[in-house]
Amino acid sequence: MRVVVVAGIPGSGSTTVLKKALEDIDYVHVNFGDVMLNIAKDRNIVEDRDSMRKLPPEVQKKIQKNAAKSIREMSQQNNIIVDTHCTIKTPTGFLPGLPKWVLDVLKPDIFVLIEADDDEILFRRISDETRARDMEKMKNIRLHQEMNRAVSMAYSALTGATVKIVENHNDKLDEAVEDISNTLK
Repeated sequence: MRVVVVAGIPGSGSTTVLKKALEDIDYVHVNFGDVMLNIAKDRNIVEDRDSMRKLPPEVQKKIQKNAAKSIREMSQQNNIIVDTHCTIKTPTGFLPGLPKWVLDVLKPDIFVLIEADDDEILFRRISDETRARDMEKMKNIRLHQEMNRAVSMAYSALTGATVKIVENHNDKLDEAVEDISNTLK
């Protein structure tokens, strides 16, 4: 069975593309952050996702590794799509969403990046009243997508997984869904 990582920056439409693609392909959808949260809750060390960030780094690393192990075990029975962040933008710079200790356990087969044009992402963020997102300039959106590409290729070098970029442009959802579905069939 396969482990596929799907990621896109906020506003790229990765969640929308993924949900629609899952109607056509035989994969189990797993959110990496949800798996981490469930592990931490089972150990009675957090009550919600916001408190995860306050855990000591060593505890977070153990939870990440255990989440990867849990997902890898799921892949023995099913094809798995891991919905996560390729990179995490912080006030001091970017962090990898899947550090080496996670990749070593997770052993993904494919990384799929969902992308859109900078102006499309900016407009989607402005139009989305359901989320409280930080506004960014288009050059910063472009940089974040470039960082995702660079980090995904580093992940590929570490794991041997391929990297697929799926473009999700306005009014072309079906094309993006077809592209990801064809890649994963």
